[in-house]
Amino acid sequence: MPTPVRQLSQSTVFRGSIFHVERDRVRLPNGRTATLDIVRHRGSVVLVPQPDRRHVILIRQYRHALGRFIWELPAGSREAGESPARAAWRECGEEIGLVPRRLDRLGAYYPTPGFCDEYMIFYRCRSLVAKPAAMAQDEDEDIRPRTCSAAEARSLVRRGTIIDMKTVVGLQLVGIL
Repeated sequence: MPTPVRQLSQSTVFRGSIFHVERDRVRLPNGRTATLDIVRHRGSVVLVPQPDRRHVILIRQYRHALGRFIWELPAGSREAGESPARAAWRECGEEIGLVPRRLDRLGAYYPTPGFCDEYMIFYRCRSLVAKPAAMAQDEDEDIRPRTCSAAEARSLVRRGTIIDMKTVVGLQLVGIL
């Protein structure tokens, strides 16, 4: 089905290491024109690391956009040309110090389609083993992993300690919530 919107112009207004922003001028189906800013992102992976069915590993990470530390599932952007499964394996090692021998794809979603094309692919990570020695956290990360029981994770969501939507979705996908 063809798009009901006609693009009149497009320009890049910002180019960063993880995403870029395009400004599109479009004609809408109702005949009006609009300027839309779109965040273009190469995609990401969200990990649900489970040492066993009754536990999950969360991370405490500083999120500058919020100005605070939050508890969340490990996640990260895919590198250029990197497969989602490879990104999941790499991010798991970097963020929790363990890599999965088994990855199960759980689903994929657009978290903010109103202004961003990021596609998040969720993976359950199982049969976790020590990461290769050469893997390290990114230099802009200060991450502390913690193994929680399913009951603890549910409590963190109920109390409003977990405020990150991807974490809530990931916990739902594995049946913790």
